[in-house]
Amino acid sequence: MNYWLLKSEPEMFGYRDLEKSPKKTTYWDGVRNYQARNTLRDLMKKGDRCFFYHSNADPTGIAGICEVVKEGYPDFTAFDETHEHYDPKSKADAPTWMMVDVKAVRAFPRVITLAELKGVKGLEKMVLLQRGSRLSVQPVTAREWDIVCKLAGV
Repeated sequence: MNYWLLKSEPEMFGYRDLEKSPKKTTYWDGVRNYQARNTLRDLMKKGDRCFFYHSNADPTGIAGICEVVKEGYPDFTAFDETHEHYDPKSKADAPTWMMVDVKAVRAFPRVITLAELKGVKGLEKMVLLQRGSRLSVQPVTAREWDIVCKLAGV
């Protein structure tokens, strides 16, 4: 099993929205960065666990855990001219963008804030905490996973 961190703005789609989705499951669409796309397409596997991170929020931080339940497939929102994630260069027969399906596993009792994470021993090399790290899909090591889960009390 691999571990990941997925970022979303809670005003757009937060962890509670995932929990309210049918079967607590939805597609993770709208990724428009090639490196993050490659992760969705090539590396994320069914059964992998992900931290659900609230970005652009007060506070920013990890709100819960979700699981990959469907591996990478074309992001159909890129083909829909009426959708905010439409990309006229992406074609159904040659898709540019990918997505995975995720399912809510567990909400944290509280958001583990970015400020809190920055002060935790063992997380110094976590991709999220690196200067200039802005990717919406990031790897998390098993050790980092365990440390954050312990902080959350899960």
